[in-house]
Amino acid sequence: MSKLKRFEINTAGRDFAVGDIHGYFTKLQAALEAVGFNPATDRLFSVGDLIDRGPESALVLEWLAKPWFHAVQGNHEDMAVCFVQQALRDDLYMHNGGAWLMAKNQDEKAEYAVALSELPVAIEVETTAGLVGIVHADCPFPAWQMLKSWAEGNMPGMRNIQEAVQWSRSRITHEERHGVGGVRAVIVGHSTVRQPAVLGNVYHIDTGAWMGRHFTLIDLGTLECYPPINPKLHWDWEPQA
Repeated sequence: MSKLKRFEINTAGRDFAVGDIHGYFTKLQAALEAVGFNPATDRLFSVGDLIDRGPESALVLEWLAKPWFHAVQGNHEDMAVCFVQQALRDDLYMHNGGAWLMAKNQDEKAEYAVALSELPVAIEVETTAGLVGIVHADCPFPAWQMLKSWAEGNMPGMRNIQEAVQWSRSRITHEERHGVGGVRAVIVGHSTVRQPAVLGNVYHIDTGAWMGRHFTLIDLGTLECYPPINPKLHWDWEPQA
């Protein structure tokens, strides 16, 4: 099964992507209302980390059931699955915000693990202006087609790619501006920034809503951010787990 999911052009409405949610779905709903999001025609794509840390992580199944909401698997979804499968120590998951899932009964834990394990690690969305890719942390290849080939199982010799896709901070740490070829833009989260950072054609949009700040929404058709990027301010990223 491919780790990548493709979406064709939305001919009826707009497509947005949003930064890390971390269990703040009510706050996300307010951000959607602020841009006039229409669930009948618009679509929302999440860069992952829907859960942990926030007070509403348990609502993730309700959101994943919405026909207009689509997400990639972030490192926190991966940790949740590993915890349920007893492949991650309880104290490590607790430290990373997993108390909400640890409190569930075994059947509930299994239900969450199944839903989160089925998420793709990459999404590509066709727009009238070109293809847009979405991953949680970074695209570790110089071209999107290489990531797509890996996701479809055509590069069996490549190791640790999923770890890089979900955990890497290399691009933003080193301010790499060479971008990713074969795609108009790549939208990522994972590394918290004070305002969206654009490195080449890679857009870092986790602006720390879960830290008491705000969600950033980006229109995939125009690549316009809401709230808008202030060109006079530096983006400043902050190391987070």
